[in-house]
Amino acid sequence: MTLSRRHLLVATLSLPGLATAQAAWPSKPVRIVVPFAAGGTTDILARALAPELQKAFGQPFVVDNKPGAGGNNGAAEVGKAANDGHTLLMGTVGTHAINAALYAKMPYDHLKDFVPITLVAGVPNVLVMNPANAQKYGVDGVPALIRYAKANPGKLNVASSGNGTSIHLAAELFKSMTGTFMLHLPYGGSGPALIDLMSGNTDLMFDNLPSSLPHIRSGKLKAFAVTSAVRSSALPDLPTIEEVGGPALKGFEASSWFGLLAPAGTRMDTVNRLQQETAKALASPALKERLQAQGAIPSGMTSPEFTGFIAAETAKWAKVVKAAGAKVD
Repeated sequence: MTLSRRHLLVATLSLPGLATAQAAWPSKPVRIVVPFAAGGTTDILARALAPELQKAFGQPFVVDNKPGAGGNNGAAEVGKAANDGHTLLMGTVGTHAINAALYAKMPYDHLKDFVPITLVAGVPNVLVMNPANAQKYGVDGVPALIRYAKANPGKLNVASSGNGTSIHLAAELFKSMTGTFMLHLPYGGSGPALIDLMSGNTDLMFDNLPSSLPHIRSGKLKAFAVTSAVRSSALPDLPTIEEVGGPALKGFEASSWFGLLAPAGTRMDTVNRLQQETAKALASPALKERLQAQGAIPSGMTSPEFTGFIAAETAKWAKVVKAAGAKVD
């Protein structure tokens, strides 16, 4: 018995799972999970990118904030989500490099449970202080901060966007290298941490530059130095911590990065399309200039490049965590 071409097509598409595999993507709104509260750099970058992806793919890209546990809660949710391309993660150096070494038990495997799509941007952190508190304690720069912290162990408190974030670890590295003790106060993201910092409820923070930059320019925060190896083009007159920290802080470097990831098993044609459109958006003059003005360095690397980058960052930060003696149970 000879089957017609039409009958063969109908029979083939009726095979289990094949019709789904052939379905167009995206077929519904795409959710970008931000594993921190609104107002921080992870959130800023996701909300800057989402409209560009919406224009490229014709479906809404909706930012969904899921803060908690240094980004682990939101990341774990995406790692367990359906791998149909409709749930993505704006991951960070915390969720996909630092936390694996910092936390005694992780709710996901950052290497096995995700497929990296692209690095969106890298940013330096910046050491900022509440201006009134800085004046009260006589702290006018990094050397004065070290002197005061050594003379008054535990009196200063340092806010972060959560345990395990680069903001937290930058502070731990600073304390370890300078032999100082400051009380760590973790929040659910940079946004709420900055609110308390500007109100004077906390003293200082090693924040991602994009989220602190508007408050530095308005005078609500006092910036002392950036944590990167080189100065930031957004604040070219602001020194690096290594420049002003003396011998104890030689080699200090603790920058952040942010990238898109999907659940493991997501189709590579979907991953590649997302990478290509993200890279195109990041290279557009309008978005590129906007991010650079906020202190971010746009990327857009390929999925294999981002995969290798995450592996290298995992090894790097494991050494930093061990040297700092930081641990979260």
